Amino acid sequence: MPETIRLTALPKEAVVRLLRNAGSSTISAETLAADIAAGAPVNADGTMSLVEYAAWLCREESDHAD
Repeated sequence: MPETIRLTALPKEAVVRLLRNAGSSTISAETLAADIAAGAPVNADGTMSLVEYAAWLCREESDHAD
């Protein structure tokens, strides 16, 4: 049986890989680490929700546009 991918509980490496495969030219392990240091949400177990991270990125962009 294939491993289930949970978009709400991804290892950080998987977040980077998924976003790179989706076409992001700016995401990297370093960029993700900087985002986490700046407040990007991380689950208690160290995984990340791709949905919550995307929402955080949108809020950050919106805040910087003002």
